[in-house]
Amino acid sequence: MTETPLLVETEGRVRTLRLNRPHRLNAVSLPMYQALETELKEIAADADVRAVILTGSGRAFCAGADLKAHRDTPPTPEQRHEYIETSQRVFRALQTLPQPVVAAVNGHAIGAGLEFALSCDFVVVADDAKLRMPEVALATFVGGGTVYTLRRRVGHARAAELILLGRYFSPEEALEWGLANQLQPAAEVLPAAQTLAAALAKNAPISMRLAKRLLDRAGTIDPDEALRLEAEALFACGESGDWKEGLTAFAEQREPAYRGV
Repeated sequence: MTETPLLVETEGRVRTLRLNRPHRLNAVSLPMYQALETELKEIAADADVRAVILTGSGRAFCAGADLKAHRDTPPTPEQRHEYIETSQRVFRALQTLPQPVVAAVNGHAIGAGLEFALSCDFVVVADDAKLRMPEVALATFVGGGTVYTLRRRVGHARAAELILLGRYFSPEEALEWGLANQLQPAAEVLPAAQTLAAALAKNAPISMRLAKRLLDRAGTIDPDEALRLEAEALFACGESGDWKEGLTAFAEQREPAYRGV
């Protein structure tokens, strides 16, 4: 039976991407990465989409690499290159998407599952989820830019502990360390993510796009460059129709209707 590795749903201005290999706890595959790459390109070019949710089907968010498939049918070097390069493009596409992305971590997030969550702007995690970066313990390596996405969230010492030891850590620890934004019962993870995404979708898309871009560069620029880039962003926002709409809505005490222009 043909597998549909990614389900796509739209409600209002929010697009939900659902990893859909529940029989394998949503373990990643090349077709899943390819479907994500195609969809993320479409989202980036779609001004009607203002926020994105990434979640998983069934009881897991994503259990990481499909080790059974890798063992049963070892990939050729060419297949391995395609798998790795496609996956890295997907993670970077998530990180640089103009729209904010909310990870609804509805269950276990292992390896690539955590890499997905770390590539999102917000993380809502189930209070019973198992979280781990097992790659080094399995004689492989992390992907998705984890060496900087994890370090940026939890600091060098904690990132080294999680990557080099590969130990499980709890959702409570993820929240305490700043890896997650919210902790929810599993049944409430997606509704909480939908509430968050709906709030984000109401904001000015130009401002959010610029904020995401500058936050992505925050660790590589000095204070003077940050000030210069912020000034450029302020000027760009001030020249937009959305800035005028924001002022008018404030004066009229109503919610603004931003158009992204």
